Amino acid sequence: MADFHKQTSFYRDTPVQDFYLGLWDPIEVPTSVSDREYVIESKYDRRPDLLADSIYGSARLWWIFAISNKDVLIDPIDDFTAGTTITIPAKTTIERLI
Repeated sequence: MADFHKQTSFYRDTPVQDFYLGLWDPIEVPTSVSDREYVIESKYDRRPDLLADSIYGSARLWWIFAISNKDVLIDPIDDFTAGTTITIPAKTTIERLI
């Protein structure tokens, strides 16, 4: 495990050997009945970091949207556009994950 990555990093569980990162094994975000559908507002257009800060209290958790919406957000920045409907995992789910 990479101890030099912050707990909020999506690389945190990636193995390290001789200072080089191994193959990335994406974190699976479990679904919950508390997850909600959300239509991205124009103020968050191409800014998943701002939405993550607003919902989870940390802009570093922007990647949660990308992993939870793999079929919608092929490019996690350019596809994060106003009017796009995404699933937002519950804050309690993310707190347990991290």
